[in-house]
Parts: sequence; structure tokens; C-alpha cells
Amino acid sequence: MSNPSVCVINVVGLTEACLGPHTPALCRLRSEGGGNRFDGVLPAVTSTAQATLLTGARPQDHGIVANGWLFRDTREVRFWQQSRHLIQGEPVYETARRRARDKGRKFTTAKLFWWFNQGCGVDISVTPKPHYGADGSKAFDIMGYPSGIAPTLTSKLGPFPFHTFWGPMAGLPATSWIARCAEHVLHEHRPDLSFVYLPHLDYDFQRFGPEFPEAKQRLSEVDECAGRVIAAAREVGATVVCLSEYGLVPVQRAVLINQALRRKGWLQVREGPFGEMLDPYGSGAFAVADHQVAHVYVFEAGLINAVAREISSLEGVNQVLVGSDIMKAGLAHERSGEVIALADADAWFAYPYWLDDRKAPDFARTVDIHRKPGYDPCELFFDPDLSAPRLRAMFKLLKKKLGFRMLMDLIPLDPSPVRGSHGLLAGSSSEKPILLSDRIDAFQTDPFPMTGFKDALLGLLDLN
Repeated sequence: MSNPSVCVINVVGLTEACLGPHTPALCRLRSEGGGNRFDGVLPAVTSTAQATLLTGARPQDHGIVANGWLFRDTREVRFWQQSRHLIQGEPVYETARRRARDKGRKFTTAKLFWWFNQGCGVDISVTPKPHYGADGSKAFDIMGYPSGIAPTLTSKLGPFPFHTFWGPMAGLPATSWIARCAEHVLHEHRPDLSFVYLPHLDYDFQRFGPEFPEAKQRLSEVDECAGRVIAAAREVGATVVCLSEYGLVPVQRAVLINQALRRKGWLQVREGPFGEMLDPYGSGAFAVADHQVAHVYVFEAGLINAVAREISSLEGVNQVLVGSDIMKAGLAHERSGEVIALADADAWFAYPYWLDDRKAPDFARTVDIHRKPGYDPCELFFDPDLSAPRLRAMFKLLKKKLGFRMLMDLIPLDPSPVRGSHGLLAGSSSEKPILLSDRIDAFQTDPFPMTGFKDALLGLLDLN
């Protein structure tokens, strides 16, 4: 008798309200098995949710308190770090491999585009990873283990369409490529446990909100991708678990939290030839904005209450956590801010700290997820003030290929076009992320706690 296997498909942004005639594959999975809602964690963002799903721990225990945070030893803000070693806990695939070994079983895991993929020690991994040249150039690519899998996938599927994975051209091609990658890995390698990330809904749901006119078309597109993976998983005898990290909600306004801190004199900048740069060493306080949650780092204990009061007074701020409130929220970790701000349901936090757009740092108008001291959904848009922005982008890419220096400054500074966000705990059942499976008996309660997912998964693998 073969050992049980499981395929976990992450359809980002999926909620009960998303399902309908336009999602036949997902609805079929629910009708043949079942579905529950998830009780998520705060903040309801990618890195935090995935770390919780993988470890079964709360953010204050696994340490992934946001998509990015202040690294206190260097006072650098870093977003979208990929190292598995940032997770302070044992991911499910490490636990499963150890328990399988104790039972004399072999155990293999494939991790396809899930976060914390670098150094994660799984048998098969594929993740986006550009190459960076000494002259400042960048070449898009994927990296994977074992060493031959990335070139094999590129040969079979074509180059990964990196420009559609994030940025103003983000859309279906990246998710479709990942789905076909998962089909290949499932058929060729037959892992005992596989994780597949399908981000398609995240793009237009953030751009236009989850209820925009073309939402059903986007759901139909991601359903087709999920259906391909579901079919491949069943062909190799794997139990299917389809889940979401969070649901997206419509928003109407951005809270410019760092501008407020600067006006009070707590946030300091360094002026230079490339615009104003945040000075984390000279600042008394600044915020790391991440969707609807902001970690505010305060470097003098005597300032904490004053900073909290100032943030509480801002329009669009619903709640401010300090002290024991941070512990109650499950975020009492050294990576968290001394103050944590939660937005109103229809608001989100924008990172800009400059008061004059003429002094904005040069990276502000570019897609630059690692240099910005906060999450920036404006990267999903071309600047509407530019004429023919796609043509401009093509011209700039041509200049780059010819060896000229150029700045891909195509992104707007105005945050007002953003119409969808996430990060808060779901305000209603319809906004909760969902979990669908043909073995829904493993997830008995509705809603099911996200912290219970690891143990349930080990049960499906007969390794609990």
C-alpha cells in the first residue's frame, strides 16, 4: 500500500463569495469533498499567513510579523525576504520528514513559489530569483532545487513571465506558468507533499477591489489554473487541499502615516541627489506600512504614548495597539513595532514619508520591492499622467539591452487609485479565507483555525 500524499494549492484571495458558476473546478472540489472557512491571523498578509500555515504557530512565536519589518541589529527595513531561516519554528515538511524517517518511510516535498523557499531544505523547490550584475543590471529568472529543475522547466514551459508576477503588467501568465510547473512536478516527481502558489486574484483585486466588473472573469481564469493542478494531483493519487491566506476587501482611502510622524518631527530624512531617503538612525519613530497594518518603531520609551496618541488621531486609523494589547493580538515579538496601527475596514496604510513629490526618492516611481521601507500597491499601476506608458516601458527596456543607464520610473506616487486591500482579521464570514478539500473531515471545525493546519496536514499524511 502506497503512503498518502497531499497537494496544497494556495489560491490567494479566495473567499466563499468568490465561488459560483464561474469557478466550476473549485465548486466541484467543494461538492465532492467539502469546505470550511479559515480563522486567520493578524496581520492577514502573505508572509505571516504562510508561516502560520507551515508551522502551526502564532506570529509572535514564529516571528513573521509582517511581509517586512525593521531588522533592529542594522536598522534596515527589509521586505519580501525569502530565507527559511527567518521562520522561528519547524515547518510541516521538516516535521513530516523527521517522523517519516522514524517510521522507515521516505518522504519528499515540493515547494512551488510559496514564500521562504530559499534554504528550506525541501526536495524540489522553484521560486522567482533575478540575477544581479555588478553594473546594477538585473536579469529575471527562477531558481530551483535540485539544480537541474529550473532549466528543465524553462525548456519545457518557456521562460517564467516575471513581468506578470508583480508590477503594472502583473496578471494571468505568471499564475498559468506556475500551474503548468505544478503539473510537471506532480507527474514527474510525485512528491508526498506539494505546495503550489496561484497569486492571480491578488492583482486586480488590489487594483480595483474584489467586486469590480471583471472580477468573475479573473475568478474563471484562476479556477482554470487551479483545475489543472487539481486534476494532476488526483492523477497521481494525492489528496487535494485548496486554501487561501486572506480575503481582500474594498478600500477607499490611504492613511499616510509616515507623513504624520514627519510633521511631528519624529521621522527624519537624509537629502541627497536621488531624493529624500528615510534616516532610520536619526528618527525617533517611523512606520513600516503593510496593507492595513503598520508596525511603528519608536526608539525612545518616553515617546511611545505620544506616538500612539498621534496615530490614534489620524483619519482612517481604527485601533492602536501598545503593550499588553500587542500580546493579546499575538504579535509580541522583537520584530514588531512598539506601536501597531490597524486601519479602518475601508482604509490602508501607505508608506510615503516625503512631503513634496519633487523630493520623492528615485525608487518611489519604480517597481522596487526591496528598497521601499513599506509595501507599495501603487506598483500595480502605470502612472496615469504618462502618455503611452507601455511604449515607454518597451523603449526603456531597449535602452537597457543596449547598455544605457535608465530608470524605469513608470509608477504613480498618488495612492488613491488603490481599491482593494487586506491585513485585518475578517470582519464578516464572507470575507474569511476558505479551505476546500476532498478530505474535509481532516478540518473538522468551521471556521478552522489557521494554527491547526499543520497538525491536520500531518494527519492526512498519516504522520501525526
